[in-house]
Amino acid sequence: MSLRHAVLGLLAEAPASGYDLMKLFNASLSNVWPATQSQVYGELTKLTTAGLVEVAAHGPRGRKEYAITNDGMAELHHWLTEVEPSGPQRHDGLLRVFFLGVVTPLEAQTYLLHQAERAARTRATLEHIEETAEWDEEMISVYGRIALEYGLRMSATQEEWARWAADEVTSAKARKASELARSQHKEGRQSPEE
Repeated sequence: MSLRHAVLGLLAEAPASGYDLMKLFNASLSNVWPATQSQVYGELTKLTTAGLVEVAAHGPRGRKEYAITNDGMAELHHWLTEVEPSGPQRHDGLLRVFFLGVVTPLEAQTYLLHQAERAARTRATLEHIEETAEWDEEMISVYGRIALEYGLRMSATQEEWARWAADEVTSAKARKASELARSQHKEGRQSPEE
């Protein structure tokens, strides 16, 4: 449902064509809620059918400019103020951490250092956006900058945690836990006659 609300939010600032919305998505929302052109155009059709947006103007070559309706504003307001964010329920990267004792400490450390590098690349990308974006007084710029700060802080924290964890998996305690898990697995595979 968040694509629906992302489109409504963008249209709450100003009417836009599907092409304009894609440019806005790519410039501002793609790091938090990526969408393809077909998804955005499909959502515009659904929103129009639901009466949440309307075609406000027609242009050359079949270009349509969409505007949010009063019902659309009410839906956006409801979503912003009354619907609890779901947040990430699943994170397969962290799920893997629970089972790193199955691999060697070097493999576990390599995995975690790779995660640290991914976080560092993400932060570098966000820093580039921060430096090159044309921040103005419009709603998407002001609040987009606040959302960007979240990404900067989270990626820095993720990198710091992954580097700390990479050191932890080589600690004596982690090595002992891994050895115990591997020995239990070996014992379980041996037949009672052995």
